[in-house]
Amino acid sequence: MRRLGIKLVALIAVLGLIAAACGDDDADTTAAPSTTEAATTTEAATTTEAATTTEAATTTEAMANPADFNGDGVVRIGVATDGPRDDGAYYQALVERVERISADNGFEAPVVVDEIDTANSRVELENLAAQNVDIIAIGSEAVARDNEDLFTTYDEIFWYCNCGSGYADTPGLLRSADSGAELNISAGYAAGLLLQERGGDSVAFLGCCDLPFEFESLWGFEFGLAQVDPTFTVTYTPTGQFPYDFNNVAGATEAYNNAVAEGADAVYPFLGGAHEPIVQLANADGLIVNTAGSSQGCERDDLDYDFEVMFDAGDYLEPLFEEILAGTAEEGTARYFTVGIDPQVGAVFCDATPEQVQMLADFNARIGAGDFADKIYEILSEAYGF
Repeated sequence: MRRLGIKLVALIAVLGLIAAACGDDDADTTAAPSTTEAATTTEAATTTEAATTTEAATTTEAMANPADFNGDGVVRIGVATDGPRDDGAYYQALVERVERISADNGFEAPVVVDEIDTANSRVELENLAAQNVDIIAIGSEAVARDNEDLFTTYDEIFWYCNCGSGYADTPGLLRSADSGAELNISAGYAAGLLLQERGGDSVAFLGCCDLPFEFESLWGFEFGLAQVDPTFTVTYTPTGQFPYDFNNVAGATEAYNNAVAEGADAVYPFLGGAHEPIVQLANADGLIVNTAGSSQGCERDDLDYDFEVMFDAGDYLEPLFEEILAGTAEEGTARYFTVGIDPQVGAVFCDATPEQVQMLADFNARIGAGDFADKIYEILSEAYGF
């Protein structure tokens, strides 16, 4: 409104000059305007130019920080996980990708809160929200569960969670989702091809504590394994305390030693903080072993993986963050990643024959085409009781 008033003053001054010139035919039309009139015109032009410059600067600043949801002039991402940030698997993948995104885009260093006790998850999320973060990336449903009201209470924050297939769409939250059954049908098939080649027939599946999504993954793995050879077996062993204790190294080590004593040829460490210690043991004993979430296992030079089971939270965040910056990501919805369609999910070999690689790729394509949809529904129904 102030800018419009200034423009009107300038316009009236100019019209006054024109009227004066037209009212006196004998007047010298080349005569300069009065000092007062010139000053008024100059002031109006200067003020208008300054306002335009300020407006342009504000627009440029907003465009430079499209993820500055709280409008404080900087962008900071918060991360909340129940596992350790350096587990070498699922949790570390998310933390490292957030760190890389922040560095690549010139954002502030992220605020990472890891090893959250689920009993204290609400307090930890509220503390994180109070640190002027623009985006909060939650690593699993264990942290998000029962805290859904925070997503709308702190609506100046963009909330994201890699909450898995058993988590419902929630107001104020963008979530990524995959199918544990799909992922592990692919994983079971990959393990089966390697067992077939090396002469083994049994897998030890080490998990936490009989959680529904563990059974979804286990039964999917079992089905995929049977597609190679129905005589192959898989045995599940819980290694932690209920709920969500995927970090119990002592319990996982004991379960692993028992599995080896019983003749296991492969081990699937479906674990968090206890994942790497089990991989080290498997490497020493020459067992087939795979990642549990990470897509970076094949690149490791300190651990040897035979194949990756990819449901990497960091990989999910990459396309989602592009959508967040573009303004197309919507809270309250989910972005699904499907084996055989999206490259971020499914099993891939680290070192295998060309024939094995092609067989696994063809099998993953069948998953993406829906060939096992009925079996997947059966697994989900049994795991979650619907």
